Amino acid sequence: MELRGDKVVLRSATSGDSEVLDRIVREPEVAAWWSPPEDYEDMLAVVAEGEVVGAIQFEEETDPEFRHAGIDIFLTARQHGKGLGTDAVRTLARWLVTERGHHRLVIDPAAANTAAIRSYGKVGFKPVGVMRAYGRDHRTGRWQDGLLMDLLAEELI
Repeated sequence: MELRGDKVVLRSATSGDSEVLDRIVREPEVAAWWSPPEDYEDMLAVVAEGEVVGAIQFEEETDPEFRHAGIDIFLTARQHGKGLGTDAVRTLARWLVTERGHHRLVIDPAAANTAAIRSYGKVGFKPVGVMRAYGRDHRTGRWQDGLLMDLLAEELI
């Protein structure tokens, strides 16, 4: 699978990407929000200018009465603030809407992750509400709040 955005290419991650993705997810700025996954091969590598700079993943609820998809992403700190995350999320969101037929998408960053929340807002995601004690910080073991955000297909920017 390969999806092209304005600044990034999203392609199926391979075993050859695992080392660089594992290094990225352990960067302090990324590890604050992500714990290392067991397997990167269920993700899409985010590639900018030929370099793997992160990963993005999606999940789909297929029950026809609740059909929607969720997105999650991480990027190397070296590339934060350059619009790559926004482009990656927008590119995947468009594919989920146009090719997979989803009318609603969700994303659930930590409530304190203001940079991610701002980026998702640029795609059109809107806050729905705070989920208290939503996710455990893998570094401290403490629960942290999450912000549920959603995007309807017609709101995609």
